[in-house]
Amino acid sequence: MNVEADAINALEGTSYYQGGRMVDDYLDNFQTLVSDVGYTDPRTLVVKFQRGLKLGIQNQIATMPYGRPANTNPNAWYRAARRINQACLANEAFQSVLRFTPSAMLRTASARPPPLSVVRLPPVLPLLVTPKPPPPTLSMGVPMDVDTSRKTKSLPPQGCYRCGDANHLV
Repeated sequence: MNVEADAINALEGTSYYQGGRMVDDYLDNFQTLVSDVGYTDPRTLVVKFQRGLKLGIQNQIATMPYGRPANTNPNAWYRAARRINQACLANEAFQSVLRFTPSAMLRTASARPPPLSVVRLPPVLPLLVTPKPPPPTLSMGVPMDVDTSRKTKSLPPQGCYRCGDANHLV
């Protein structure tokens, strides 16, 4: 078998891609293939490595706001991929704890929650409540005579203020 030809075919295809493997496994396989082929150009190594990474890891490295590895530094790409992969694994573990449901735990025989203990509370004493006083009632009083104010503005019985004539008002 020609190891170099097999490695070239693998690197030119998609069989070396990370897929569902961990970054460390992908990196070991990638470095073996690169060594078998004899690639040494840093740009070629970065392009091939980047192309085979999972899309999410690849995007995170390529869009890093700062500290992004250079396209001529494969070792920096390898370190960044490992770091992001570890962060993703830690986040997945954290989120799996958040998705914990007691009903899912009861279905598995190996992970049963401890029995619940009963806590007895002291009896509740009735509260002494003073009743609220009833709202004040409005007295019906005398209705307001609206027309009273109009009556006072009518002509006085004597008529005009100046001359006293009943036909006009000055």
